[in-house]
Amino acid sequence: MSREFLLPRDFVRSPVEMERVYSRPEALQYTRWLATSHYENFHVVSFLLPKHLHQDFYNVYSFCRWADDLGDEIGDRDESLRLLDWWRRELQAMDRGEAAHPVFVALAETVSRHALPLSLFADLIHAFEQDQTVSTYATYTELYDYCRYSANPVGRLVLMLCGYSDQRRFELSDATCTALQLANFWQDVTVDLEKDRIYIPLEVLKRHHCTVEDLRARRFNPQFREVMVEVCQAARSLFVEGLPLVNMVDRRLALDLDLFSRGGLKVLDKIARRDYNVLSARPAISKTERLGLLLSSLARTAFRLRTPAKVA
Repeated sequence: MSREFLLPRDFVRSPVEMERVYSRPEALQYTRWLATSHYENFHVVSFLLPKHLHQDFYNVYSFCRWADDLGDEIGDRDESLRLLDWWRRELQAMDRGEAAHPVFVALAETVSRHALPLSLFADLIHAFEQDQTVSTYATYTELYDYCRYSANPVGRLVLMLCGYSDQRRFELSDATCTALQLANFWQDVTVDLEKDRIYIPLEVLKRHHCTVEDLRARRFNPQFREVMVEVCQAARSLFVEGLPLVNMVDRRLALDLDLFSRGGLKVLDKIARRDYNVLSARPAISKTERLGLLLSSLARTAFRLRTPAKVA
């Protein structure tokens, strides 16, 4: 029997839904629905990933989606912090074998089957809490530390779902995930300003004599352009650092990794072609460009000579 599901923001505002007991089949149906019904979900479960992993990816994605929405879709910082604390307690309840929320009912078996560390999920919650309390970052070091919580756990979870858990692959994944996070920041400077967040390190603004006031006023000037040149190069260097990971995983995962990296690099190229003016319009990749990226990635991964052995 099917039922109408709710997005996280509406779910937490429904006393009936918050008290409802989900069976495991219903919980799996919920995470599948949440993962496949969202516009951002172009690559959540690639058609090239093994079918037996699809549900595990739905479950992990749903956890991330919920944490993200509790941080950004509630509209009240204090309430977001309260709900994120509740989400952490639900994670801890799952660890005790007392999962109640449908996401955790579904996620419990995935965590057990793949030996996923709860610390990675807790790190993501920490990042969304940090978004409620920190609006600027003084240095690259501070910003990269934030990415360690907000982006890098996702890459490590993906690797572990696919059977990889060695430190070298984790390090390359961290570089790629941090680069993707940075590319998203530089693409969405104005979007983040609407949320009163500035991810460009203040040390970079100062180095190029660009003021926070100019940034908040959306003034595109030579100083801001130089800021963007620097931060885009920082992201590009991290993408290049992480690219060897593509040749260290099986072909199916390699395609997704190559596509994500090339997509991030494409965003940086689009920013450069706009002369680094991200204040007047958001640089975006068109559907045609996405198709081109997919075909290019297919060509790069289609003729690999061997599938590397997994390293536990």
